[in-house]
Order: sequence, then C-alpha cells, then structure tokens
Amino acid sequence: MKHSHEIDYRIHGDDLQTVEIELDPQETVIAEAGAMNWMEEDIAFDTRMGDGSEAGSGIMGKLFGAGKRLLTGESLFMTHFTNRGALKRHVAFAAPYPGKIVPVDLASLGGDLLCQKDAFLCAALGTRVSIAFNRKLGAGFFGGEGFILQKLQGDGLAFLHAGGTVVKRELRGETLRVDTGCIVAFDATVDYDIEAAGGLKSMLFGGEGLFLATLRGHGTVWLQSLPFSRLANRILMNAPAQGGHSKGEGSVLGGLGRMIDGV
Repeated sequence: MKHSHEIDYRIHGDDLQTVEIELDPQETVIAEAGAMNWMEEDIAFDTRMGDGSEAGSGIMGKLFGAGKRLLTGESLFMTHFTNRGALKRHVAFAAPYPGKIVPVDLASLGGDLLCQKDAFLCAALGTRVSIAFNRKLGAGFFGGEGFILQKLQGDGLAFLHAGGTVVKRELRGETLRVDTGCIVAFDATVDYDIEAAGGLKSMLFGGEGLFLATLRGHGTVWLQSLPFSRLANRILMNAPAQGGHSKGEGSVLGGLGRMIDGV
C-alpha cells in the first residue's frame, strides 16, 4: 500500500521548465517555499514547518526535524498545496534559475534518494525530506557542495531541479569521478566519497577544483552540466564594480578596458 499521494504531472518548456501537478480532490503536494508559479481555484496552500512527516512527533520533534533543513541553506518552512474542490485542479512549480526538472519515482529506487542540498523542488505528500551528512573524513573536510546532502524517502513522485543539461547514468560496478557541484542526485546504494583531483600541479592550475566526488557501485546517478554555483561565480567575475560599466565579453577591449577602468 502506498503511503504517498499519487499525483500526475506535466512538464512545460525546455531550458526554463515548469512542472504542472494535477491533484485529485484532497490530494496534496509539498514544495519549497517560493517555488509556486500558478494554481487553479480550489487549491488551498498552507505554510508548515517541515514536510508533514513530523506531525506525530510533538513540537520538539517538529523543530528538530524541520530545523535540520537550515543546515542546507533552505527555508525552515515548506508549503503544502491541497485540492479542496470536487474536480481535478492544477498547481505549477519552477526553480529560480535555468535548467531541467527531473521527475523521480522513489518507489522504483527502493524508497531512498540522496540529492544536492538545493535540488529538491516538490513532491507528493508523504515524502520525507531530511538531510544526510557524508560520514567520510575526506568528504567532510573538502566536499564543499557535496558534504551536506538532502535525503528523500517515500514511495511517490519527487521532482528535482538541475542546472543546464541533465545526464542520467547507470552505474554497474564502475567508478565515476565528478565535480562535486555537478551531482544532482544518486541512489542510496551508490557509494559516495571525495578524493584529490590529481597531482599538485593539476590541483593548483588545472581549474577543476582541488577535489572531485567519486561515485562507485550499482545504481542510478543524475548529473548536471551547469551547477548554479558555477553560473553565479562566472557572473560575479564579469560583473562591473559598483558605479562602473562593463565592456562586452566578446570585445577585444573587454579585459583591457576593465583593467584601464580599474574594474
């Protein structure tokens, strides 16, 4: 017997996608605060502390369960959208930066999925959203984006957001080395660790970061081509200083102009 609500969905768009969830009467979807785009009449929404799985754990249990989300940089609260009418209704969600929306059937993955801390978008009610620390020493010191992961548990649909293009890989005993920010999600059966990127020269001048994530074993892995952190860093690098002006990136005078301007 399924514990999560059985929701239907449709994904709109290509690189700036929106997922539209179809809710039967009394069905509920949970989402990150601020992710909603539009909703039809009869959809009621309620901001709550956590995903709803803490309901029977008392006030301290709710605070502890929901408070762990603060470690991922996400809001303490989540929004619950419920169809209070007698007909099917729709509510749509999107992430705040360009990319793809990845639907995941948690039941087909054995009920557990680990994902980057900002990858979760929305899910059927009954999905538990918590955090998972990587217990490996290397990951703890050097993992950066990959040290604190979100853990999704349940038997319904969950929707993740990834930057750029999404690639789905099936590991069958091999090892995959990945930039830590390029991991979207992976099965709980996949072994995850952080290793040095290479020799000292490569680490200092290679431009790929000092450490890489390693994924080993059997299971499914989702990768993204453009992590938001990489996009944000590139924008900051090319942004003009306060009060200054920017030369076109493709211009011959682009870099020289910034040096002359002191930008």
